Amino acid sequence: MTDRGVLVIVSSPSGAGKTTLTRRLLEEFRPRLEFSVSYTTRPQRAGEVAGRDYHFVSPDEFEDMVRRHEFAEHAFVHQNRYGTAQEPVEAALSAGRDVIFDVDWQGGAALAGRWPADALKVFILPPGLDVLASRLKTRATDAPEVIERRLANALEELEHFHEYPNLIVNDDIDRAYGILRAIYLTRRFGVADRPDVPYPLSDLSRVVEGARASADAHARKLVGRT
Repeated sequence: MTDRGVLVIVSSPSGAGKTTLTRRLLEEFRPRLEFSVSYTTRPQRAGEVAGRDYHFVSPDEFEDMVRRHEFAEHAFVHQNRYGTAQEPVEAALSAGRDVIFDVDWQGGAALAGRWPADALKVFILPPGLDVLASRLKTRATDAPEVIERRLANALEELEHFHEYPNLIVNDDIDRAYGILRAIYLTRRFGVADRPDVPYPLSDLSRVVEGARASADAHARKLVGRT
């Protein structure tokens, strides 16, 4: 339990489900939990809303923000630039509000380095590489060359699973969400039941522990370590 906010960092290879899971957690726990809207130079996709999904800026605008040291982290991802503005995140954490991030491993490492005591890192694993490939290929928003590039990067991204203390296998969205929810609540409120908290924290703690070993073994199998 902490008086400061929790910096919830959720990462995965493209197509493993981190966006679906982070949005579901956000919907349940808003306004205690808020979404950090990243800046990006990539084109806006159909259905996306500027300021809600991303702050869409030009490469020149992005570079100006870099020069002014406004980002807590920024990186090139799939040939586009992404960044997290530092000031609104620190303001939320100082006020005791939790902030959730849907970022790749590079962004996760940078954010945890900037706020190490506040960071809660979670990595979402696909049930298999074949499932990951299928999910990417059925996306109507990405061009074929983008899909192939992301497939090629998936194994490299998965190699970073060991940097995350919390792993979740997304083989069933409801089960995966239950684990993510348990991880978040036990970090926020602790692992012992309390009369002032309306959640079964000891039960949730067992959910987290029960999922940990099997997820680690699954991750090692995906990257060929077993």
